[in-house]
Amino acid sequence: MNAAHTPARPRARLTGVGGALPKRIVTNAELSERLDTSDEWISARTGIKQRHVVSEGENAVSLSTAAARIALERAGVGSANVDAVIVATSTPDQVFPSVAVRVQAELGMAQGFGFDVSAACSGFIYALSTANAFIQSGQSKRVLVIGVDVFSRLLDWEDRSTCVLFGDGAGAVLLEAGAKEGEGVLSTHLHADGRHGDLLYVDGAVGNPGIGSKTVVKMQGREVFRHAITHLASAVDEALAANGLHSSDIQWMVPHQANLRIIDGMAKKLGLGSERVVVTVDRHANTSAASVPLALYEATKDGRIAKGDLVLMEALGGGLTWGSALVRL
Repeated sequence: MNAAHTPARPRARLTGVGGALPKRIVTNAELSERLDTSDEWISARTGIKQRHVVSEGENAVSLSTAAARIALERAGVGSANVDAVIVATSTPDQVFPSVAVRVQAELGMAQGFGFDVSAACSGFIYALSTANAFIQSGQSKRVLVIGVDVFSRLLDWEDRSTCVLFGDGAGAVLLEAGAKEGEGVLSTHLHADGRHGDLLYVDGAVGNPGIGSKTVVKMQGREVFRHAITHLASAVDEALAANGLHSSDIQWMVPHQANLRIIDGMAKKLGLGSERVVVTVDRHANTSAASVPLALYEATKDGRIAKGDLVLMEALGGGLTWGSALVRL
């Protein structure tokens, strides 16, 4: 008697990428007019030259919707065929409804489900992993994954140690079932260590009244930097080992765009030349959960990253949270 055949799990492929940035650009020179800083000081320490900041009429939902429309258009898929929307964000426009269901409404979706994920700057990797699991389980065939943050809402614009670091933006990808063996999302790897939550945080919550005036980013930059290099290297090694690959197999690294020094440090550890690393931090600053998909959008749009390329994505954020993903487009 033959053993029962177990069908292979569906595999997720990434079919469309989109991005959106606010219209307003704030340069280092503009910040230096009201802060004790300079373009040289900011650039030397972070690699950042400018950032985009929302204006009236722009918010997490509008940026997410714009990025989602581009991703769907590039995938050739209508919103009526999307089963779920998962949004990674630390800066929703409302406590509830979630950004995800607001995007559903803007896209005219009357089907499926949506929810937000909170994992700070690692949020997109967390959301991508969640969407991949829905597809592997067979519960969903197409999932829209969005990373969006409007950190200009959370900044003390008189604190030069934090306000120069962040920008606003959104990035989106569409995952669809149907990847062949060796293609699509090869693996994702998620981690967190709440013992280090006080290294990077924002106070203020609905359940914590009276603290709203203190809702600004607080960060111990040196400690975050130290943890970033260690944890990201470990997560990358984990992803490569899980797939029997070596760093030389990676065509592109699309890292979280927090600081050029961290990006360069990771590239050096992997032995990757700068020509194989996507960098947008100079123009976008740190857009938190949006930074990885925004960088991926830019590099696929200009043709650097092409179909069949092996792409490594990684990020670390407040929590501390961190993770990696290997995707063959």
